Amino acid sequence: MAVEKTVTITDPTGVHARPATVLVNKAGSFASEVNVEYNGKKVNLKSIMGVMSLGIPKDSEITISAEGSDEQEALDAIVDAIKQEGLGE
Repeated sequence: MAVEKTVTITDPTGVHARPATVLVNKAGSFASEVNVEYNGKKVNLKSIMGVMSLGIPKDSEITISAEGSDEQEALDAIVDAIKQEGLGE
């Protein structure tokens, strides 16, 4: 059973390259499968091209999901990274 959390993007430029890279690197440090869903499309959060292909703008809601042996840790770490980067809440 996957764990998931929905966050709202508050950064004026949305999810752009620099914070996307931080999130991809963070996701890559976990064994679990980590995905981000926006506008009905779901991509692997460990893929920078996948994340950038979503073109996530300000005020959008995204859902982060994780499934695997360290799913809760992965989800918490990514949500924390989103907040630390000033990307969303």
